[in-house]
Amino acid sequence: MTSIDEHKRKIKEHLEGINETIEAGIEKRPMTIGFHCSACSIEFLELYLHLINKIPISKIIKHDWFKRPTPNQKIEPLIERKNPVQFPEKEKIYDLIYSIEEKRNSLIYGKPSTEQIKKVVFDFNKLKDIFYKLFENEKFEL
Repeated sequence: MTSIDEHKRKIKEHLEGINETIEAGIEKRPMTIGFHCSACSIEFLELYLHLINKIPISKIIKHDWFKRPTPNQKIEPLIERKNPVQFPEKEKIYDLIYSIEEKRNSLIYGKPSTEQIKKVVFDFNKLKDIFYKLFENEKFEL
């Protein structure tokens, strides 16, 4: 169970890790980028859904629920089965998290290209911007 304050603390820690890695050179620490961008994306999503009362504080969202659905997939995406809620910017948010998660394992366990690492950072920054605007609408500051 993660409180609002705990989400804020974790997001701050993830953002520090991402910023330090960018300063050091992303190609030197792809694992750090993969982990922090993935984990922070989920923290942002959980925090926002808690703030707008779409999920209870006890609800946890797992990063591995974000496997992009395939064309003509007959069943709902896993995230929709586990957490069927509606909220502003949902499609954009889910699409960016899908993109980050698709590259996560390559960054953490593989030998990713610099372009893959840059794409994750780019997608994460777009996601972060969306959440900051949504938080503003809720009169909430990190």
